[in-house]
Amino acid sequence: MIHQAAPLAIAPLAPLGTSRDRQDRLNPAVYGGDVYEPPQYESILGNPGLQPGELKGYIVHGRKDGEIMNRIDQAFKRLREEGKKAFIPYVTAGDPDMAVSKEIIGAIADAGADIIEIGIPFSDPLADGPTIQRAGDRSLSGGCSVKKIMNMVKELRGSICVPFVFMTYFNVILSYGIERFVADSLKYGADGVIVPDLPLEEAGMLIKEGAKQDFSVILLSAPTTPIDRFKKIAARSRGFVYYVSLTGVTGARKTFSDKISDNVKKFKKVTSMPVCVGFGISKPRHAAEMAQFADGVIVGSAIINVIEKNMGSKKKMIKDVGKFTKSIARAVHGVITEN
Repeated sequence: MIHQAAPLAIAPLAPLGTSRDRQDRLNPAVYGGDVYEPPQYESILGNPGLQPGELKGYIVHGRKDGEIMNRIDQAFKRLREEGKKAFIPYVTAGDPDMAVSKEIIGAIADAGADIIEIGIPFSDPLADGPTIQRAGDRSLSGGCSVKKIMNMVKELRGSICVPFVFMTYFNVILSYGIERFVADSLKYGADGVIVPDLPLEEAGMLIKEGAKQDFSVILLSAPTTPIDRFKKIAARSRGFVYYVSLTGVTGARKTFSDKISDNVKKFKKVTSMPVCVGFGISKPRHAAEMAQFADGVIVGSAIINVIEKNMGSKKKMIKDVGKFTKSIARAVHGVITEN
């Protein structure tokens, strides 16, 4: 029985691909989803007028008898059972354009991503380094908008069951409307949001709206975060806690502080929430090292670099992004790599 008070959003499953991994990622029995046929079809968010037969093969995002059904939680549950860590790639929506961006996200999903961060560009991105800033500029110059990104996610959700997490700045959400942003994100197929410029003390309205609609608001922690503050962050965050590996902006790095491991291990002792590490990770060996102690590894600028290097050939761009992200996914998932 489904609690009528719980908001629901449903996403169609794609035809199964040829690889076993691709099949597993689209199979509710393997992925952790369930197939339901709610009695009030008109009330299903974003899918009015569905008939009983049309619900076959859909994963429902909502709650059943108190069980969390958010795709992010499903992903970490599956990974824990498999003894693996999460590979979380980031791309800027609309870079280099909306059509190619959509294909890039598809290639990343096929390469083995467990969760995909989709950046909604903003004109004043305080946490982004030069690489992601340039990606945002290309996207905005091409006419990208929140609504276009929502529609792209809706189209992608027809073939991809990997969780989608938006990453953007609070001005974007505030301008769009907090309640409307959360509702539309769910309606079109996103599962959560990361807001780098929104501190815990000012996140109450977004967290409250997210909790009301089972939409994950993922909070950030830094190397300078005291343990008492981290406890508060972890208590309010949903999906996972984003641990920023350095004091600075995004961008590929060659080396990392030895304190990252100690900090993450320290934080993991005081929360059951997954702790994922991002900022600066650019090589498979970096990802493999981080996966030894973190619950997930986030890679962004290194993927944008591959996009930038292939501006002359979009076909090669998509191919190379898929190849690079597959190498990172294999490293995160425990496959030995020489890079």
